[in-house]
Amino acid sequence: MDGLTAVVTGASRGIGEEVARRFATEDAHVVVCARDKAEIEAVTADIEDGGGSATAMRADVRDEFDVERLMETAARESDGGIDFVVPCAGVFHGSPGETPLADDAYSAFDDSFQTNVRGVFTAVKEALPHLADDARVLVPSGKIARDAKPGYGSYAVSKAGAEAVVRQFATEIEYPVGVVDPGAVATDLTGGQGRDPADAADLIHWAATEASADDLDGEVLGLKEFKRATA
Repeated sequence: MDGLTAVVTGASRGIGEEVARRFATEDAHVVVCARDKAEIEAVTADIEDGGGSATAMRADVRDEFDVERLMETAARESDGGIDFVVPCAGVFHGSPGETPLADDAYSAFDDSFQTNVRGVFTAVKEALPHLADDARVLVPSGKIARDAKPGYGSYAVSKAGAEAVVRQFATEIEYPVGVVDPGAVATDLTGGQGRDPADAADLIHWAATEASADDLDGEVLGLKEFKRATA
């Protein structure tokens, strides 16, 4: 990853933060964003203190103009365009397993789609003019998008929508766009339940650098594929 540029949204915590840190340890320049300016700047300061290269921007993925500026900044700071886009920004208005869809407020439903679906769409759309020739787009998701379980409300519906965005882009653009499913990960969205977010970052790093572009494009790469390939 030496000299390559990665854009990671939602990088102030959880999977996004760990992906940014993992890529930076491989000498990529990471351009990261979150809604909270102080939090994202703290992450980049820590990355740089550890010898990595990072740029922080306060950006809200629900705002296409914020994302447009994010991608333009990343392109200016890259040698040959953006090499990786990892849209990690996400929200869950409720508690896992305890949030029936019928109980969701309309505002929660709308914001889930604005962030989890439109946020992915905006990240890919605004990155397209700035992508390097061999760029990849990797969208973290989970089994809940494909295997419904009670109590996950509009979050589950929105993740299914995000995966549909991935599939549609995969059929229409020349760059590989795929879903990466690390399983349950211990983040704020899951109430701290699941595996270490650093493990998810390892999977995404593999999907970005070693997995076949054909295996990634329009598909879902998960722990099974990762373990099989790295055993």
